[in-house]
Amino acid sequence: MARNVGLALILAAFFLPITLAWAGQAESPKPQPALPEAPHPQAAAQSGAAQPAPCRLRKFGAPSAETQAETSAAPSSGASPQPATPSANPQPGVQAPPCPPPLPHIDWYARFLDGPQVKPMKPQEKAWLAMRNVADPFNAVTILGSSAIAVGSNSHSPYGPGMTGFGRYAGVSYTQDITGEFFGTFLIPSIARQDPHYHRMSGATFKRRFAHCIYQVVWTQGDNGKGMVNYADLLGFAIDDEIGNLYVPGQRTDLPASAERYGIALAIAPTDNFVTEFLPDVARKIHVRVVLIQRIINQVAKPVGQ
Repeated sequence: MARNVGLALILAAFFLPITLAWAGQAESPKPQPALPEAPHPQAAAQSGAAQPAPCRLRKFGAPSAETQAETSAAPSSGASPQPATPSANPQPGVQAPPCPPPLPHIDWYARFLDGPQVKPMKPQEKAWLAMRNVADPFNAVTILGSSAIAVGSNSHSPYGPGMTGFGRYAGVSYTQDITGEFFGTFLIPSIARQDPHYHRMSGATFKRRFAHCIYQVVWTQGDNGKGMVNYADLLGFAIDDEIGNLYVPGQRTDLPASAERYGIALAIAPTDNFVTEFLPDVARKIHVRVVLIQRIINQVAKPVGQ
């Protein structure tokens, strides 16, 4: 019995490794299916929205490119024209908008040559014109320059010498200029409905234009374009002189002196008209733009008390 048990143990020890090896091969796991390959990275989408194409340039008033393309694409046989495809844009699918029409060109030199147009001016526009005349830089240059010359040439004047006299002279000149613009450009023309501009007669003869510059002081143009009495000069010079008697140092205030100054102001008033009337003709002859020169001369040629 013991002998049989020992023989069984020896056989079991001999065949057990073979049995386990065969069982392992029989129970080996089945091959798993291979996983699919990872997708290749794709190109990133274009960032941002499509930018609009630049506008289509075309001249003001000229037909657009589409209109010209439709006209040229129309067959000669009389068949209905096919719509023309728009021209290629920098980015497909984006229609280029037409450029806005350019602003109308203003030839300031031509306006200087032609003079102001007949246009009814509102009192607000006349007030703005008076303010512009006072604040004009050339007006300041004229006042400051004349003040320096007057004080430098006569240090014993009622204004005094040095910078003190210069300041007083410039202050009085500015006050006279403001008074003249207030009454001569704004108040009187607004009440009388008078055009404060001077209007040239470029198409008339020289004698006619010369006379026009002179009688423009007493007969001018209204807001409606018709002739009328120049109240701005006839009344404005007298008012400016009487107000000047209140603050101008050393000025005689009696009636003969005031009448003399009033007559001088009327006599030299056409000087500004001569410059405005004939200087554009000189500019046209010599082909230079002398708007700057005219503005300087206009300030120098202002009547006394204005």
